[in-house]
Amino acid sequence: MSARTRVALIAALGVLLAPSHAAAADAPLLHALFQPHMVLQRDAPIRLWGDAPAGEQVTLRLGEQQVQVRADRQGHWQARLPARAAGGPYTLSARSAGGVTQQLDDVLVGDVWLCSGQSNMELQVHRTLDSRSEIADADHPTIRMFKVPAQSSPTPQRSFGGAAVWQPTTPETVKDFSAACYYFARELQKTVAVPMGLINASWGGSQLQAWIGDAALRAAGDDGPALDVLARYATSPTDAAPRWGRLWETWWRTHGDGAPWQPDAPGAWQPAPATLGAWDEWGVPQLVGFNGMVWYRSTVELTAAQAAQDATLLLGPVDELDQTWVNGHAVGSSYGADQPRRYSVPRGQLQAGRNSIVLNVLNTYRRGGLLGDASSRALQFADGSRVPLDRPWQYQRVPAAVGMPPRAPWSSAAGLTTLYNGMIAPLGQLGLRGVLWYQGESNAGDAAHYPALLDAWRRDWRQRFGAQLPLLVVQLANYGMPPTEPVESGWAQLREAQRRFVAGDAHAGLAVAIDIGDRYDIHPANKQELGRRLARAARHVVYGEAIAASGPVPRDVQRDGEALRVRFDAVDTALQSYSASAPIGFEVCGAASGSCRYAPASVHGDTVTLRVPADLQATRVRYCWADSPVCTLYDRSGLPAGPFELPITAATSR
Repeated sequence: MSARTRVALIAALGVLLAPSHAAAADAPLLHALFQPHMVLQRDAPIRLWGDAPAGEQVTLRLGEQQVQVRADRQGHWQARLPARAAGGPYTLSARSAGGVTQQLDDVLVGDVWLCSGQSNMELQVHRTLDSRSEIADADHPTIRMFKVPAQSSPTPQRSFGGAAVWQPTTPETVKDFSAACYYFARELQKTVAVPMGLINASWGGSQLQAWIGDAALRAAGDDGPALDVLARYATSPTDAAPRWGRLWETWWRTHGDGAPWQPDAPGAWQPAPATLGAWDEWGVPQLVGFNGMVWYRSTVELTAAQAAQDATLLLGPVDELDQTWVNGHAVGSSYGADQPRRYSVPRGQLQAGRNSIVLNVLNTYRRGGLLGDASSRALQFADGSRVPLDRPWQYQRVPAAVGMPPRAPWSSAAGLTTLYNGMIAPLGQLGLRGVLWYQGESNAGDAAHYPALLDAWRRDWRQRFGAQLPLLVVQLANYGMPPTEPVESGWAQLREAQRRFVAGDAHAGLAVAIDIGDRYDIHPANKQELGRRLARAARHVVYGEAIAASGPVPRDVQRDGEALRVRFDAVDTALQSYSASAPIGFEVCGAASGSCRYAPASVHGDTVTLRVPADLQATRVRYCWADSPVCTLYDRSGLPAGPFELPITAATSR
């Protein structure tokens, strides 16, 4: 017997002879959120939860504190440990009566922040300004990071959608973490010297509706029918598809013309290139840089034997949202540019001979279309055979006036409750210091509904995490070409919703980002300054520092003869204009849409004075009202006054 064989045999015997509880030493008594290197919220009861055999007692210990609980009939348990001040490291352990143990070392107690939203919150450190130096200098052992695995679900989940770990901040760990979240904590620790736990739960392109739970979303508006379809989808996607299709078709009949999903429907159909691909590359001027909807259709010939089978429609990746029909029957809808489409076609929907395939494709960013190669598009049958979709395709462009279509409620980032279910619900009722929220770009096309959604989101998350949970909101940065005349803007309307939301909530703060965006890039790289502004908001709202949370804040607009006085609060010393003697971007408006005019302005202390055009019945004032305005009004702190719209009131004594 060789030495290597003897060593292997001894090791194997050691495993066999070891006590049974040793093999279970790493059993997950604690929920996967609780891991070594984590941070628990200070100065509040510490909530813990996990799983054990039904009825079994679990003993939990953090430092010298201990509590015992018993698992319920489903094998779930919850416990609370007394509040602790900031400190550590501690050992957190869980032990069941059956001998299973779990031990977490290097646990800190400090402030825990949930950072959530869409791609600008998701944007990693390695994509920001001066990233090489920022990564090299990222040695902060008391800033701990946790990335919630991306997961979309039609129902609330208790578990994460994949493996995740808490990590101390090092050059190796920080590069792929949320830049806004990390830079915020780094800045905040300069004045709040406690451990910081950062939880990043974000998804690029996500709409606010996806981050709100079912009950709150139902109470916020008219999403009840779609949520009913989602509930059906949770048990039978095949049954849900036609139900959603009927809701989509109802929307189209209100906004569009005809029924293009029907076989041989009339319309301005044109031949599409044989290779399909991104419509920006077809050489059609109307489709270059086009963001909107395009109809596609083709046909496929089937035998009677093929038509009698269950089938699956394969379409390859579609950028970015499709609604699909076979022979006029809705079979599916999906969101995501890199997600191959795969839809069940139940027996009875196909027929011998000619069958129609129709898609409505929506794109909102960069290129759009059917992006896969020809081999990715086919009908696959239950017997394993397949028929390629290699017949000519036709298309027609949908006029922009039709508007934005509804999203299928299961469409991940564009769905209803899907990300709340998959990424927020698994966090349970974890103790938090507050929330950082950067989202809104994907809702700018329907900004009128955003205030109600924000209210529902606030109620929902505070019900879960605490009635006075601080909410720090990033107001959308500038993006796109600057205006040359007053315009209507969904981005500006959404910024105003964010401003009003924060103004009406004593436990909310606003980080104005109108001057640190990039007109050419929806993902501005200066997340360092954003982190500083978020930290400043936290210092005021959460920690009670006597500093302005976000720069000059508009108070009111008062008429004074032929002039208008715009008064500001939270002004450091005095207002000032960058690069000119007077600020630009102010508009005086009448009641009607399209009545706004640029107005000359002058600055006096904390007030901006505007001249009213003689032929305008002025009712309101707007500032920096565009997708990407040029804003020049600041105070001595270097913080900008954010965009706003205010009504004009009669003058009163100060």
